[in-house]
Amino acid sequence: MTEPHDDRDQRRDDDVPGDLSPAELGMWQAFRIGAWYDLRAGHPVLDDPFSPRSWPDERCVRARVVALLLLSGPPALAGRVSALKLHGARITGTLDLAGGTVAPYVELRGCRFDNEVVLPETRFTTLRMVGCAIPRIEAARLHTEGDLHLPRCRVDRGVRLTDAQIGTDLLISQIHVQPDRRGRAIVADGISVAQDLQAELIETYGEFSLRGATVGVSMSLRGSRLRGAEGRRALNAPQLSVERTLYMTGAWVSESVGGSGDHLGGTPPYGLGDVSTPMRGTRMRPVECRGGVRLDDGRFGDAVDLHQARFVLASARKEEVSLRRIVTPELRFICERPEEGRVVLNGAKVVTLVDQAASWPGPGGLAISGFVYENLVPYGHFPLSRRLEWVAAATPEYGPEPYERLAAVLRNSGEDADAREVLLAKQRRRRETLPLAAKLWGYLQDWTVAYGYRPGRAAVWMAVLWAAGALAFSRYDPAPIKQDEFPRWNAVLYALDLLLPVINLGQEGYWRLSAPWQWLSTVLILVGWILATAVAAGASRLLRRG
Repeated sequence: MTEPHDDRDQRRDDDVPGDLSPAELGMWQAFRIGAWYDLRAGHPVLDDPFSPRSWPDERCVRARVVALLLLSGPPALAGRVSALKLHGARITGTLDLAGGTVAPYVELRGCRFDNEVVLPETRFTTLRMVGCAIPRIEAARLHTEGDLHLPRCRVDRGVRLTDAQIGTDLLISQIHVQPDRRGRAIVADGISVAQDLQAELIETYGEFSLRGATVGVSMSLRGSRLRGAEGRRALNAPQLSVERTLYMTGAWVSESVGGSGDHLGGTPPYGLGDVSTPMRGTRMRPVECRGGVRLDDGRFGDAVDLHQARFVLASARKEEVSLRRIVTPELRFICERPEEGRVVLNGAKVVTLVDQAASWPGPGGLAISGFVYENLVPYGHFPLSRRLEWVAAATPEYGPEPYERLAAVLRNSGEDADAREVLLAKQRRRRETLPLAAKLWGYLQDWTVAYGYRPGRAAVWMAVLWAAGALAFSRYDPAPIKQDEFPRWNAVLYALDLLLPVINLGQEGYWRLSAPWQWLSTVLILVGWILATAVAAGASRLLRRG
C-alpha cells in the first residue's frame, strides 16, 4: 500500500519546474504544505520593504512562478492544505492573475513588488497583503469569498477596485496610496463589501472614490487623512450605502504613528477597536479631509458620525462637505468648524441631529434648504440664540422653511416658548424683504404684539393707555350734548370706551369735548383700532399655524 503513495509523491516531485532558483524552490515546497516561507534577513532596516535599499537576488522570486503556483500549482501533500504564505520576498516582474481562479489561501507580508499587481476579474478565497510595497494594484471586478486585506501597504500609483465583490471584510487600514495619473488614489466605484469596510488611519494623496458602493455592516475612516489632488475631492462617495454606521471620527494611536521613520505605524494590522479610555503613550488623531467631501444621496442604516472630523476646504475652488439628500436615523455633526468652503445639507433627511454650536460654519458657509430633522440633541451648550444664528447663516436670502422646521421640532419636544421665538424671528427676517409700507406695519405689529406671538404685550399697551387716558380725563368735566339725556361722567369708563372698538360702555357719544380733548379721544380711538387689528392679525397667524 505504500508503494503507490511513493509513486505519486515521486510524480509530484517531477512536476517541479527545472529552472527554479533556491528561493523559488523553497517557496514551491512550502506551498505544498501550507507553511510560511520566510526570506527576511533578520534586521529591521534590511527587511523594510519601503526603504530605498535594494534586496539581494537570494530574496527574489519571479512573478510568473508565483502565478504558476496560484493558478495551477501542485496539489498539497497528504494531510496538508496548500497555501501561499510569503514573508520578506521581492517579487520581480508583473504578477498577472487577470481572469484566473485562485483556490489556495494567499498571504504576503512585508514583500516588495517590482511591478504592478494585475487582478481584474480574479477570484480568490482570501487574499491578504500586509505591509507590502506595491507600484499599483489593478483589481477591477475582483471577487473574494472571504476577506481582502491590504493593511499597511504602500502603493505608488493608485488602487483600482471598481465593481469588486468582497465576500466578508475589506480591510485597508494604514494603507498609504499615491495618486494615479488622473489624480485618484483609490477607485472603488460600485464595490460591494458584505461585512465591514475598515479604512482606519489611511493616507491618500488623491481622490478616494466610492461612488455607488455598498457596505453590508459598517464603514470606518477613523483617524484617516484624505487629501484630494488638484481638481479632485478628498472623498467622492455619492449613493454610498452603509447598512449601519459611517465613522469619520478620531482614533487613538501610539505616539510613533506619523513620526519620522514610521512605516508600519503603531496599531494592529487588522484594525482598531472602540477605545473609550486612552492608553499611556497614545494620542487622538482626528480624521482629516483636505479637499471636498461628497456623500450625496447616501443611505446609512444607523448613523453618520463626524465626531472630531476636520475638513480643510478652499472657497476659491468651491469645495464643500456635501450631504445632499442623505438619509440616516442620526447625524452626529460634532466636527471642527470648517474655516472655508460650505457644508450643504439640502434635501437631507435625518431623525436625530446631534450637533454643537461651534461646529457649524458662519454666514454663507451653510445650506439647509429642504433639510428635514425630527429631533435635536445638542452636544454641549447650544442656546436658542445660537440656534437662530445657525438658521440665519444658512439663509442669506430669506426663506421660511428652515424657521418653520426648527419651530416644529421645538414644539414637538415641548419647547413651545422657544418655538414662538423662532417664528417671531422668521417674521422679523421676512419684514426686511417687504416694501416700506408693509415694513412699517410689520414694525408696528412687532412693537405691539410681537406678531401675535406675545399677545400679553397688547394687554400691557392697553392698560398703559387706559390708565393715561383715565388720568387725563379725570381732570376734565365735559358738557353733555343733550341736557336732558346723558349718563354720569366717568373718566375711567370713558377712556376704556374709546380704546375698545365695537364694544359700547355707555360713555362715548354723550359729551361735547373742546379741541384738545377731541384730539386726545381721537388718538385713543385710533390706537385702540390699531391694537385690535394687530391682535387679530396675530391670532389669525396662530390659527393658521395650528
